[in-house]
Amino acid sequence: VQLVESGGGLVQPGGSLRLSCAASGFTFRKYVMNWGRQAPGKEREVVAVSSMEGSSTNYADSVKGRFTISRDNAMNTVYLQMNTLKPEDTGVYYCGALGHWGQGTQVTVSS
Repeated sequence: VQLVESGGGLVQPGGSLRLSCAASGFTFRKYVMNWGRQAPGKEREVVAVSSMEGSSTNYADSVKGRFTISRDNAMNTVYLQMNTLKPEDTGVYYCGALGHWGQGTQVTVSS
């Protein structure tokens, strides 16, 4: 299993970012995909989950209505669209599947 995240960066409060995760080493379309994040000094938390076909999604209360998880099974890629970002969204964002996590991409929300 290999998961490679990209798209992080520095953004002002209220801004948007789109994260991508390229997956390989497993049959992507057959597995639930997650996005998690780890804020400084805190444990990693799952913030978004997508069903195998992307038709069912779930979100942590802290991001509901602002973040959207989606996937392209033809491209073996899962995305996280993050809107109306807040300073408390700062952290390292990881995609996950099959008990594995990628190396993460840093998101910093600051003015």
